[in-house]
Amino acid sequence: MTLPGPGSDVLVAGGGVTGPAVARALLRLGATVTVADGKPAARAAVAEQVPGITVVDLDELTGPEQLSRYQMVVVAPGFRPTAPVVTAALDAGIDVIGDVELAWRIDRAGAFGAPRDWLVVTGTNGKTTTTQMLEAILLHAGVRAAACGNIGRPVIDAIADPVDPRVLAVELSSFQLHWAPSVRPRAGVVLNVAEDHLDWHGSMAAYTADKARALSGELAVIGLDDPVAGGLRGAADTVGFTTGEPAGGQYGVHDGVLVDGDGAEILPAGRVSPPGPAGVCDALAATALAETVGVSAQQAGAALAAFRVGAHRAEPVAQVRGITFIDDSKATNPHAALNSIEAHPRVVWVAGGQLKGADIAPLIERVAPRLAGAVLLGVDAGLIAAAMARHAPDVPVVRVTSGDDSAVPPVTNDASRSVGTSVAAGVDVFGDADAVMTAAVGEAERLAAAAPGDAPVVLLAPAAASLDMFTSYGHRGDAFAAAARALGTAS
Repeated sequence: MTLPGPGSDVLVAGGGVTGPAVARALLRLGATVTVADGKPAARAAVAEQVPGITVVDLDELTGPEQLSRYQMVVVAPGFRPTAPVVTAALDAGIDVIGDVELAWRIDRAGAFGAPRDWLVVTGTNGKTTTTQMLEAILLHAGVRAAACGNIGRPVIDAIADPVDPRVLAVELSSFQLHWAPSVRPRAGVVLNVAEDHLDWHGSMAAYTADKARALSGELAVIGLDDPVAGGLRGAADTVGFTTGEPAGGQYGVHDGVLVDGDGAEILPAGRVSPPGPAGVCDALAATALAETVGVSAQQAGAALAAFRVGAHRAEPVAQVRGITFIDDSKATNPHAALNSIEAHPRVVWVAGGQLKGADIAPLIERVAPRLAGAVLLGVDAGLIAAAMARHAPDVPVVRVTSGDDSAVPPVTNDASRSVGTSVAAGVDVFGDADAVMTAAVGEAERLAAAAPGDAPVVLLAPAAASLDMFTSYGHRGDAFAAAARALGTAS
């Protein structure tokens, strides 16, 4: 594995979250560093954060001749294999890797201290919660550990930390795994695999193959309840976990208690946060990884009993007139939304955004009996509305759009209007994304109040990404929470 050093000229493509961290690490290795980004603000920011580098416009790097001076290109995770800078670099015979791959090479070489134990977490859903659980377990057990990767802190910053964590709880997306072909963790888990980011990977097979790279180390942990993940196997030993009764050597639930592969009790299933099958799976996976570095089931159970899920992950944010509002903005694909909806008997569903090529129809067909209504927003709201008309024709649907969306004709926001079941009713809002969310939450409350029987929860589980309207899934969740709380103050 090539490691840049003095005399190496390295291009860092992307000046966002990982760019400054990569640039600092390369300078520490003695390399000459150029950071390329297409946005002037990003170039200015990284130049200010990391003195001693050169910044250039990414859009000017159009062919191999512009890249010939570089010995390596380190790309931000979101760069597709077909991105012009990637294809140009490969055409020039230049090594193209991601920031996680660079961190792995630095760590294995001992350049920033003795190599660490990497415990890798991936899956379509549950990655962040599992990684947070894993870090909590490790720290409770007295292990010098740090969560990093897709969870927010670049891995390369974690290995450069003077505190020198000995175990890394590494959340990795499919993008990061694609650009990290050499990573061989102490243990890795694939929680589940469902349609997501197919527009990036090109096919389900390619997406699954990138996820499976997490299983290339000493121990592979797989979610047996998931039809795709359950069929994967690791390069060495493989162990599975299930929300049902475990077979020999598996992690699972026995008589309502989570147990490890040896049958040792971890904690009662009812004490897991977040509640429901998804939370139980995450807790079992985190325990399986932690036990590879000497943590006991009892220590894992004590940490999990105190663990509370982070913001925007099935988080109750308001209760207004007997209706509970739950923010699961992190449910950015249909599989995540399925887990979220199935945790409740009756739901008014707030959904929409960028589906990223995923098919929403199987989700709607499965959860239709639980839906008391649906409020849709975002660029792919029309696709969701069409699927609702096919697979849940009796469920009231409202589509909320901005005044700039000409695809949906404006209608009067009149509570007495007919809410169609085969065609979504429309509410046109003249304002920004927060205003659209405020209207959506108001519509959701109206549907919940009108539903027969016990009041359903109003659940933001978008099944889609947020960047068509919001700056992040966090911004989307915050807008939902603010709108829900405001209902309680309205007369």
